Amino acid sequence: MPISGTGNFPRVLSGSRCSMSAVVWSLVGFLLVLHMYSRFSNINAVNGDIQLRMSNHPLVHELEQVEKENIQIPHRKGKRSPRAAKRRPKRTTTLIDEFLDENSQLRHVFFPDMKTAVNPIKDSGNDSYHYHPGRIWLDTEGNPIQAHGGGMLYDERSNTYYWYGEYKDGPTYHAHKKGAARVDIIGVGCYSSKDLWTWKNEGIVLAAEETNETHDLHKSNVLERPKVIYNENTGKYVMWMHIDDANYTKAAVGIAISDYPTGPFDYLRSQRPHGYDSRDMTIFKDDDGVAYLIYSSEDNSELHIGPLTEDYLDVKPEMQRILVGQHREAPALFKYQGTYYMITSGCTGWAPNEALAHAAESIMGPWETMGNPCIGGNKMFRLATFFAQSTFVIPLPGIPGSYIFMADRWNPADLRDSRYVWLPLIVGGPADRPFEFNFGFPLWPRVSIYWHRKWRLPLSWRASK
Repeated sequence: MPISGTGNFPRVLSGSRCSMSAVVWSLVGFLLVLHMYSRFSNINAVNGDIQLRMSNHPLVHELEQVEKENIQIPHRKGKRSPRAAKRRPKRTTTLIDEFLDENSQLRHVFFPDMKTAVNPIKDSGNDSYHYHPGRIWLDTEGNPIQAHGGGMLYDERSNTYYWYGEYKDGPTYHAHKKGAARVDIIGVGCYSSKDLWTWKNEGIVLAAEETNETHDLHKSNVLERPKVIYNENTGKYVMWMHIDDANYTKAAVGIAISDYPTGPFDYLRSQRPHGYDSRDMTIFKDDDGVAYLIYSSEDNSELHIGPLTEDYLDVKPEMQRILVGQHREAPALFKYQGTYYMITSGCTGWAPNEALAHAAESIMGPWETMGNPCIGGNKMFRLATFFAQSTFVIPLPGIPGSYIFMADRWNPADLRDSRYVWLPLIVGGPADRPFEFNFGFPLWPRVSIYWHRKWRLPLSWRASK
């Protein structure tokens, strides 16, 4: 609509509009600066609190003194194994090639023999209560622990930790020429401990089906990454796991329940959550008792996350896609001071790859990718997550921001001989800048996983347990 009036009036009105616009934008800018200042002040206060408490904790200082690795790739004297030769036929040999080659001269570095096994019953003095990532770990009966792709449950009723995992004490084979290395389903193993170092074998708490070939748990199928949580409302221990066929085309989750943490667990059914394929997965129980399923989907190109029903036996309709197009798997979630964190791996089969840390203010997202959390070793150790893959993160009560990072060092030539890599994980220190962010992104405290050939939990923590 044209504006009527004297010849000077339009210029006055235009000036007024400019003035108003300047005032509005100045106010918006001031508010944004105030918002950012408040956010950064709060973050700095939190980070300062974390750093202050951590710098005063002698254990944290000890754990931050990471070890370096200087491993030289040996000169080839003989033929390589067919698996390694097929994987890397035309380029310079790397440590990952050596790791995958069962005939490598460095085999003892990645998979030390029984002579160096960690035996909590016999170890004493300097070896007592020390973790040795990659070494064979024996239970109280002197047998190697079989709990691969595992999860940890702390049962408050018995003040006991229960470690559940894939029991793989069988021969490794290939279902077909192009198939992945595998072991027939034996079941889910369970081990109990008061101190996270000495483990009693509680037996197989969910066993394979030997005769019924149509059953999800028939030995010819796949059972991976079992995780257990307790439901206070129903008094049931609920297990979720990845269920698949030999060709990995079923891509489902399985659910089982028990009245006791040591089983036996009754298998209920399998399903595709939210109607989507599901492979590597985990479950996470929040402070308010709400549990969530997190799983790799869409051919492992993204992760899906959604809440479980109140009895933990199904998923609710709500679901959120996260890390879309990033091809991540092996999710391991934990929470610290109201922020959700997650460690994931890339999708390279049994071959190790680079871990990434992610963070979110809400468990349903958006999730920001912060970068590689691994510290120490050497560049290849960090790029290969210390030649292991994430499976779970255990909080350490009484040590703010401190956790145990649980990972599997898979041995595709002999899966029952896969090893456990437990390392200290600490939240704190200089903030990480996310890889991907929008305006107003938070500065997350850094997530660090420290490499040690040998490390221990504090005496005070063990005494309190």
